[in-house]
Amino acid sequence: MEHDSRFGMVDQVQTEFTPISDTQFVTTIQDADNINHLVVFLTGAVPFPEGTAGQVYFSWPDPNAPPNWQILGYISNQKPSAIYKVSSLKRLEEMGDYTNMMFGQSHIVHNAQIGIAIEPIHNIQEGPQQNNAEHHLNFAQKMLESFMNYVLSYTVTQAHMVPDPTATYVPLSTVQNWYTNFERRLQQNPNFWK
Repeated sequence: MEHDSRFGMVDQVQTEFTPISDTQFVTTIQDADNINHLVVFLTGAVPFPEGTAGQVYFSWPDPNAPPNWQILGYISNQKPSAIYKVSSLKRLEEMGDYTNMMFGQSHIVHNAQIGIAIEPIHNIQEGPQQNNAEHHLNFAQKMLESFMNYVLSYTVTQAHMVPDPTATYVPLSTVQNWYTNFERRLQQNPNFWK
């Protein structure tokens, strides 16, 4: 089996990447369900050609579909290593009807894989991309959930209330209505709050 020794991974260091083309390399990760993070690094044996870097992709195993490649980030001669959290990446069945034929593979693979594509530096992406609207929507939803969890942690029934003339009380239904309205408006326009 051919391999490219310029890349490596740490668990048990693995440097055998199979070339798919002159600029694409793949390696297989056994028992991927037990992996939380990947470390990908240049071994120092062969540098990237001048003006290029290695876009790092990851694909979870799916016994019923070909690999679905997700961008993790990149490594380069100036950034020779990177750590990626993969435990939170979505598996293909969680992503709906989406296929990505990266690395020319259309056959079903039963193990996770790492793919590295050598590309011009100006084509390299930092990692999973979200547009600003998605980012704001995700942030606002997490903030709302946090707020509601905080408020709910202080709930007591009227029978358990201790009279306190200095405290102001707001019915929980009022907070719940605000939350529902805010979330609905956020779904309609993620930037309405600006």
